[in-house]
Amino acid sequence: MVRVLRFEFRASRLKPQTSNLKALNFKLNMNHPRIALVHDWLTGMRGGEKCLEVLCEIFPDAPIYTLLHVKGAMSPTIESKQIHTSFVQRFPNLETKYRSYLPLFPRAIESFDFSGYDVVISSSHCVAKGAIVSSGTLHICYCHTPMRYVWDMYDEYFGKGRVGIVTRAAMSVIAPYLRRWDVRTAKRVNFFIANSENVRKRIQRIYRRDADVIFPPVDTEQFQLSQKDEGYYLIVSALVPYKRVDLAIAVFNLNGKRLLIVGKGPDEEKLRSMSKPNIEFLGWRGDHELAELYAGCSALLFPGEEDFGIVPLEAMASGKPVIAYGEGGVLETVVEGMSGTFFYEQTEKALTSALERASQLTFNPEAIRARALKFSRGTYKKKMEEFIGEKIHLFYH
Repeated sequence: MVRVLRFEFRASRLKPQTSNLKALNFKLNMNHPRIALVHDWLTGMRGGEKCLEVLCEIFPDAPIYTLLHVKGAMSPTIESKQIHTSFVQRFPNLETKYRSYLPLFPRAIESFDFSGYDVVISSSHCVAKGAIVSSGTLHICYCHTPMRYVWDMYDEYFGKGRVGIVTRAAMSVIAPYLRRWDVRTAKRVNFFIANSENVRKRIQRIYRRDADVIFPPVDTEQFQLSQKDEGYYLIVSALVPYKRVDLAIAVFNLNGKRLLIVGKGPDEEKLRSMSKPNIEFLGWRGDHELAELYAGCSALLFPGEEDFGIVPLEAMASGKPVIAYGEGGVLETVVEGMSGTFFYEQTEKALTSALERASQLTFNPEAIRARALKFSRGTYKKKMEEFIGEKIHLFYH
C-alpha cells in the first residue's frame, strides 16, 4: 500500500510527522508543501512541455513561473494553471522571435521571487535552473540539457550561414558570459535529474554535478499499433536549425518520395523555399491527427541530434520504425535492426543509404511497440513522484 506523508510547517521547514518511512514507497500529500514549477518558456507542446504537463498533474496547486507565455499554445492542463511571466512577456514578436532576447534571459529568470515556497522544481534546457531560491528551499531540476544555445548546439544556432554577421559577432561576446552564468548557477540546484544518460554525462562534463536519469514521458496509450503503410515518410519536429530538417528535404528533393513535415518554427519559410512538391508542410497537428499520421507512415525520419527524443518513441508506439542520426538520446531508445536503423554522418549520402537499408529490413510492429512501452507516461510519473518525495524527505528530515 502507498504510504501518505503529511507535513506541518514550522519556521518555513517541512517536518514529516510519519516515522519509519521508506523514501521510495510513498506519495506526498500535495495540499501542504508550497511548491512552484519553473519552465523556460511556454510557446508550444514539445518534449519539455510534456514533462511539465505531468508535473502539473502531480502538483495540481503549484503555479508555473516562466519567461514568457504564448496564450493558447499549451495543453489545457498547463493553460489552466496560474502562470507568472517575466518582463520578457512585454517584448514584441514573442511567438517567433523570443530567442532573440537570449542575453536577457538570465536576468529575467532571476527576477522571480520564490521566498514563499518550500520546494521549487525547474524544467530547464536554457535558464530555468538558474532560479534564485533561499537556502531553506529545496530546488530540484529536471534538466533536458545544459543551456543548449551556448554549449553543444552553439554552431547549429549561431554558426556561419545560420545567422547574420552582426548576430554572430554579438554572440561571440555574449556566449562566454552565458556559459559562465550557466555553470555558476548550477550550484543553485540541490538535485539534478537528467532526461537521459546522454544528458547525465553532459551535466557531469559541464556542471561537474551528478544526476539521476528519469526518461521523459511518452503517452504510449495515445498511439495504437498500426500495420498499414500509406507510402509516405514523416518528420515531426520544431523547424529550428539543429533538427536538420534541411538534410531530409535535400534527400527527398532528389529521391522524389513523399515526405510529410509536422511542425512550425523560425526556419519554416527557408525550408519551404527549398522543397519540391513531393514535400508537404502540415504545421502542428492535434493529438488525433498526429496519431493518424504516425499510423500511416512508412517510417519516421529523425535527422537531428536530440537530448532524448520523445517523437521516435511516439512513432514506435504506433509500430513504426525510425531512421535516425546515430547520436544523442535516440541511441537509448531505438534498437538497430529491431525498431529502426541509424546513419552516423549528417550527409545526404549517409541518410540515403539508411533509407535504402530500412526498405530492405523486415520490422515487427508488435516488437517495436513493446520497446516503446518501456518509456510510458505512467512510468515517468511514478518515478518523478518517488524521486521528489525521497528528496523532500531527505532535505527536510
